[in-house]
Amino acid sequence: MTQSVPSFADLLDSAERTAVHLEMRDAYGVAGEADDFEHWRRTGERDTDPTSPYWGPWVELIRRTVSRGVVVRRARIVSEPVSDYIRYEHAATEVNVQAGEQVRWLPRRRASDIALPGNDFWLIDGQLIRWNHFTGAGASGGGEMSSDPATAKLCADAFETVWDRAIPHEHYEIS
Repeated sequence: MTQSVPSFADLLDSAERTAVHLEMRDAYGVAGEADDFEHWRRTGERDTDPTSPYWGPWVELIRRTVSRGVVVRRARIVSEPVSDYIRYEHAATEVNVQAGEQVRWLPRRRASDIALPGNDFWLIDGQLIRWNHFTGAGASGGGEMSSDPATAKLCADAFETVWDRAIPHEHYEIS
């Protein structure tokens, strides 16, 4: 069943127990981070200030969610050697962790036998899926909601398998 797409704040505010996020692309071209990404590419400097305009709203949302007892986990499946974009993400993931997210990285070679959905997703309380669609260039292609039980189970099973195999952020080294 497809539903209207709530904001990320509304989605995470609705979580009661868990919010898991699976990312499977090696590059994203999301407009809101284009300037920060280009700055990082030129200088190697990344905004890691949790109170900055870039990070502040997300950090506040995650802290608010975690403070209610919701466990927020993010897993990233990445090709190795990693892309510049993944280096950029890795350079600031500590902000996600300090906000309260648990983050793990899975080298793509270790995901070959996992039945994965075709798109990145958020899964809320094991029941509500927010698909994140992207264009070929990595720009946001919009979101879509589903509460189909079989699809939610596919997402939950895929996420847990990835999570079990993945490397915690503090131990994943980018070479």
